[in-house]
Amino acid sequence: MDTQDIIKFPLSTEKAIRLMESENKLVFVVDIKAKRPEIKQAIEDAFKVKVTKVNTLIAPDGKKRAYIKISYDTPAIDVATKLGIMG
Repeated sequence: MDTQDIIKFPLSTEKAIRLMESENKLVFVVDIKAKRPEIKQAIEDAFKVKVTKVNTLIAPDGKKRAYIKISYDTPAIDVATKLGIMG
């Protein structure tokens, strides 16, 4: 799978923003078939950050969400600013 196939789009809900600020996590909607190691690799390649943990969840709407914990040398808010989530 290619990086564009795995990562669909970032989520910018209130909960996602709160996780970004308090736990240095980003939330993405990802391909339903993507495995955790593939998601980790795709995020590291796309944003040049060190991922420490990946948790996944299939939401009631059928979309798969990935909660990406980034190492503390890179603030998640910096990545979110590059993505255009935070202004």
